[in-house]
Amino acid sequence: MAQTEEFGEELADFVRRVAELKAARSVPADDLTAVLDAAIFELGHVADQLWPRYERLTSRGASDTSSADRQEQQLLKVIFQRLPLPVALIDRETVVRRLNFAATTLTGVRAGYATGRPFTGFLAHADRAALRSQTAAVARGDGDRSLTVHLQQSPSVPVHATLTGLRPSSEPRTAVLVVLQTAGARAPSAENGPGPVPDLGETTRHAALMDLLDMMTTALLTGPTGSRAAVLERAARVLHGRFADWVVADVGAARLRRTTVLGPSLQPDRANLPDQSDQSELRAPDLEAQDLEAQDPASCPLVVEAARGGSTALQIRPEDPDAFGHDAAGAPVLVRADVTSLLCVPLTVDGAVQGVLTLFRTAARPAFSMAEAQAMDMMSRHLAQALKNAPHS
Repeated sequence: MAQTEEFGEELADFVRRVAELKAARSVPADDLTAVLDAAIFELGHVADQLWPRYERLTSRGASDTSSADRQEQQLLKVIFQRLPLPVALIDRETVVRRLNFAATTLTGVRAGYATGRPFTGFLAHADRAALRSQTAAVARGDGDRSLTVHLQQSPSVPVHATLTGLRPSSEPRTAVLVVLQTAGARAPSAENGPGPVPDLGETTRHAALMDLLDMMTTALLTGPTGSRAAVLERAARVLHGRFADWVVADVGAARLRRTTVLGPSLQPDRANLPDQSDQSELRAPDLEAQDLEAQDPASCPLVVEAARGGSTALQIRPEDPDAFGHDAAGAPVLVRADVTSLLCVPLTVDGAVQGVLTLFRTAARPAFSMAEAQAMDMMSRHLAQALKNAPHS
C-alpha cells in the first residue's frame, strides 16, 4: 500500500511538470532547446522509472486477486463436497464433472469412477432419455427443471432430481447442477439421528461383490503357476455363472487370441447367490461356446476398441447388434446370445493392455450396474498384473 501511495505522488509530480513544460512553449525560440531537453528528460524518467514500477504494482495486484480467487474456489469445493444433499455437477451431455460425498453414498459409485462418465448410467434405462432432454434444456438457458428418476441399483425407490444451470468461472459453457432427494428424505440432524437405515437389498449386493472380489483374489494368488491362458481361464471360471452368463477371454493387444469361452450350457449352481439365483433359467442355448471359440477377436469391434483405447465399455440393451461380431453363419453374436447387458474390460497394467475380458448377461437376468462395473474394473487390474507376471507360452 505504501509503495502504491509513493508511486501516486511521483506520478502527480510528473503531471505537474508536464503542465509547466506545456506553459513553456511560449518562450523565445532561442530558449526552446532547454525546454526540449527537459521534456526528453521527463519522458526518459517515465520509461525508465515510472513504467517498470507500474508493471510491478499491477502484477502484484493480479497475483493477490488470483490468490483470493483460488481461496474462494477452494472454499466452494469444500462446501460442495460437504453438502448433506446428494449433488452432482454435469455438462449438457450429462457427463459427470463432480460428485459430492452424499451423492456417492446414494449412487454407490466412487466420485473418481463417476467423473467423466454419463450420469444417465446411474439411472434405470427408462429414465435416461428424459434426464438427457431436461439437462439439454437447462444448459440452453430454458430455466430450471425437475423430474422423478430411479437409480439403477435401487429401481423401486423414486428419486426427485432438481436441475439448475451454473456458469463456473473455469468452464467455457453452462454446466448443470443436479440435486437428488429420495422420497421423504431429510438432511441428517441431531434430532433425526445419523441418517436412514441402510437398504437391505443394497447391503446384500455389496456383500456379494465383496465375496466375488475375495474369490478372484484367492484364485489369482493360490492357483498353480501357468501360462497366461491358464490364468485367464481361472479368472473366467470365478466370474462364470455367479456374475455373468457368458465369459469370453482374449489375450494380447495388437494381435488378439481367444483363449477361454464359458457359456450358459456350462453354468454352475447359483443357489447360494441371493439376488441372482432366480433370474436366469438353464436352457439349451441358441449360441454354443464353440461358436465363439472359432471367432476371430479382431472381428469384434468392442474387443478391438477395448484393446486399443484401454477403456471399459458398459452397455445396457446394446444398440449395435454387430458390436461383438458374427458367428460362422453370419448372424450377430449379441442377437443369438440374447444379450441384455455386457461389460468389455481391457486388462491393463502400466499402460499396456495384456488382454480383454468380455462378460454377457442374457434373458431376464438384471443388467450390470455401475457398482458391478466398478468392482470389475478393480478385478481387471489384479488380473492384468497376474497376466504380466505369467509366461507367454
